[in-house]
Amino acid sequence: MLGRATGAVLYGVEAHLVEVEVDLGGGIPTISAVGRPDPAVREGIDRIRAALPHAGFELPAGRITINLAPAELRKEGTSLDVTIAVALLLADGKLPPFDTTSCIFAGELGLDGGLRPVRGALSFAQAARVAGRRTLLVPSANAEEASLVPGVEVVTLSTLADAKAFALGLKPANERIDPRLLLQRVSQLSSGGRDLADVKGQATARRALEIAAAGGHHLLLSGSPGAGKSMLASRLPGILPPLTVDEALEITRVWSAAGLCRSLVTRRPFRAPHHAISFAGLTGGGASRLRPGEISLASHGVLYLDELPEFKHDALEALRQPLEDGAITVVRVHGATTFPAAFMLVASMNPCHCGWHGCGDGRCECTPLEIRRYMSKLSGPLLDRFDLVVDVPPVDVRALMNTPAGESSTAVRARVVAARARQRQRFGSTGTSCNARMGPAELQRFAALGVEQKRLLFRACERLGLTARGFDRVRRVARTLADLEGRDMVGSQHVAEALQYRQGMTLGKG
Repeated sequence: MLGRATGAVLYGVEAHLVEVEVDLGGGIPTISAVGRPDPAVREGIDRIRAALPHAGFELPAGRITINLAPAELRKEGTSLDVTIAVALLLADGKLPPFDTTSCIFAGELGLDGGLRPVRGALSFAQAARVAGRRTLLVPSANAEEASLVPGVEVVTLSTLADAKAFALGLKPANERIDPRLLLQRVSQLSSGGRDLADVKGQATARRALEIAAAGGHHLLLSGSPGAGKSMLASRLPGILPPLTVDEALEITRVWSAAGLCRSLVTRRPFRAPHHAISFAGLTGGGASRLRPGEISLASHGVLYLDELPEFKHDALEALRQPLEDGAITVVRVHGATTFPAAFMLVASMNPCHCGWHGCGDGRCECTPLEIRRYMSKLSGPLLDRFDLVVDVPPVDVRALMNTPAGESSTAVRARVVAARARQRQRFGSTGTSCNARMGPAELQRFAALGVEQKRLLFRACERLGLTARGFDRVRRVARTLADLEGRDMVGSQHVAEALQYRQGMTLGKG
């Protein structure tokens, strides 16, 4: 007897369909699995053996051969437990025959026959839609996540016995969840959390934070300890615009693949890894299976790197390509995959090893050689990828008590949302999400400069030694400044202000 069922495995954040075939033969009772199963898949056979009696079934006697196709694809994870069990029960005649060609099964089995959630349910649902499969059967805990994809009926299974009810037509599909309604409900709630009004003083840094949020620009804050760099960065999520449906679904797909969520992610991520993080932890990968790294978990949100020079050199240099492309391809011995990495990079650092260089109070005892050695931990190509570099001076603690609260996050966020709305209208269906992602053609079309603006920018290029990349980044920031003012054209004042944020590229020199 031969039983067939279709499952799916996760590879990075992509789901691949797996055809499971189970053959029952005579002879000594044994179970063998072929088709490159990893240890988790092989251990699933033992889980199935124990779960069948608890679900009201018996393990068939004789030789059981399990084939996982395509054979060249490595099968990882626990999502094939239910698929193998269903194919086994079909081969043994314990389930009534039904159309398995329109279904995909995914779920981990417990020893009691119950189903446990798996990673990547949203990716499974998307793969089912692409493959033309009408129905996806998942554990109850994955129902909300899988129901976000239109065109796929999601049926939840609490136990393996529910598979028989589905085969008999007694298990209805779940109601689909509209992600637009979820996002609309969240956007109506108060952002709460940390308010930008808590930051007193630091007008330049606050302005840079608003520009970064409005255009999706990368920001570097440099200043002495206690100046408020981390405090400023932690307020950035409160002024970012709400997620679009496509952005929320992509974030959810990545987070689900990492095992961090089972429902729609409704807020932009803010990831702040410690500087001891490994290369693979930051970029993605791993020894056993390909996991998304912090730069992918921060996609469509913020990656905050505090104490930037303390991060491992190879990890920082690996950021250069995804900062340009918005994606990263991870290649390991057992395969390669591409992860999304369209994140805003916000970093903070001290001006020297002790942190007090430039304060003017004599506390810094670092020699010029030590300062250059400290700054050399950051390569020129990496620094050149920051759109805004801002010096955050120390705040006079005696003035803090008398300084009024700054503008609230709600007020700043309103300007940011309006600026992003102008960008969405301008870019239309080009696929560009914000000013920071404009390519050369879009710069020429949407950030054209007049004669006076070009003359100002060319003079600054000679004085500051701007690279071609830096030249384009100034134009992108100037376009954002014009958007914040509601202007259609980029003016000289916008170019001049954008250039001020490139002067920080000389930090640590001299």
